[in-house]
Amino acid sequence: MAKRSLASLNAGDLSGKRVLVRVDFNVPLNDAGAITDDTRIRAALPTINDLIGKGAKVILSAHFGRPKGQVNDGMRLTPVAARLSELLGKTVAKTDSCIGPDAEAKVGAMANGDVVLLENVRFFAEEEKNDAGFAEKLAGLADLYVNDAFGAAHRAH
Repeated sequence: MAKRSLASLNAGDLSGKRVLVRVDFNVPLNDAGAITDDTRIRAALPTINDLIGKGAKVILSAHFGRPKGQVNDGMRLTPVAARLSELLGKTVAKTDSCIGPDAEAKVGAMANGDVVLLENVRFFAEEEKNDAGFAEKLAGLADLYVNDAFGAAHRAH
């Protein structure tokens, strides 16, 4: 499919489609694990709400911190999912991993307008290595891709 802007896609293009959206949710947390500045989460709301309004199944992908390819409980996206749920006024499901059976099951169970936040992609070293197999697994979750993380777009991975 050719590149198109989100504004050029209507409900007919997006209804029922699984849309993977790369977002920048690398937000600061205090020592208690609470978000201290949700500006980056709020910045993604127009895109997320547009997709929800057009009946898409919204799958969000983000990194958080620098876990160096290892699962780090302090870098899980759980507080982000909770804050995003508050801001959207609807439940945002979160996966235990960004790829694999849990992600596939939660994405497979989505209804139109649902939102799923994949766990921190940097828990996989392959994310920063620009690994094609890892990219294919992520892409396999969706029908379309939207890059809403322009601050991270310059990265090779």
